[in-house]
Amino acid sequence: MNASGVSASVSAAPRRAHVIVCGNAKGGTGKSTFAMHVAVALLRAGNRVATIDLDTAQQSLTRYVENRRRWVRATGIAVALPDHRDVPHHAHDAASEGAAFAALAHALAGVDAAFDFVVIDIAAGDTFLGRLAHRLADTLITPLNDSPIDLRALGSLQPLARRPLSGSGYALAVAQAREERRRADGKLFDWIVACNRVPVTAAGEARIAPRLRDMASTLGFRFADGISQRALFDELFAAGLTAFDEYDGRSASSRPNLAHLAARQEMRRLMDRMDLHHTRTSLPVGEPGTSPTEAAITPAL
Repeated sequence: MNASGVSASVSAAPRRAHVIVCGNAKGGTGKSTFAMHVAVALLRAGNRVATIDLDTAQQSLTRYVENRRRWVRATGIAVALPDHRDVPHHAHDAASEGAAFAALAHALAGVDAAFDFVVIDIAAGDTFLGRLAHRLADTLITPLNDSPIDLRALGSLQPLARRPLSGSGYALAVAQAREERRRADGKLFDWIVACNRVPVTAAGEARIAPRLRDMASTLGFRFADGISQRALFDELFAAGLTAFDEYDGRSASSRPNLAHLAARQEMRRLMDRMDLHHTRTSLPVGEPGTSPTEAAITPAL
């Protein structure tokens, strides 16, 4: 993820909305599932939450929110809904970056004054919008499948020096984004890596967990316990529900069973690890003009 083509200045003004980015260079790791569960957990805790889908091709988070709205209409049961925004698809070329930037700025308009948290789901790979989103992050959460392939996509370490290999993986992209953010406003965003799709028989311990613990201090992330592989999550996506939602007999997954309870417990552990509760504050009314979050992605011309 080379940010040299993106010259951005991060405002030194304090932000009111806490920005959570779900990111990984590799696809299929559960970013959208994590994003929705984090958003719903924060909503149920009494926070004001906006969600933004920057995966303009797949739009999995957008479909998740749409499924949730459809479920509300079908059942008449009120569930917590984030204020959702998506960004139209743009071609991945330099000519489209201006339009992509304008679309993101529009999606972010007013979020600082209106919300406590903004949860952003980004596409896999190296994208212009993904680079901008990393600059905005206060918390970055990276789900990894319990696979050596996903581990290599994150980065690799030299056996003795225990340093990232040159040019290896997503970790270098995050390091670059963190350094750019540090130079801009002196802040270092929190990075959490969590294993996903851990076999249930593993009792929550991912095969790659020991390696991740070794890498954590060198690469600068905090490791979170795994989320088990469960067909339940596919069912929940189809209904627009999460493990945090209550069930009363009218949903597709009507009664909480052991799988529901276990998934809820795992997701709660993830939320505890993220340690976001202390950021809940009474937000001041925003002043007219450009908000701090909007300023954070304003190109330095």
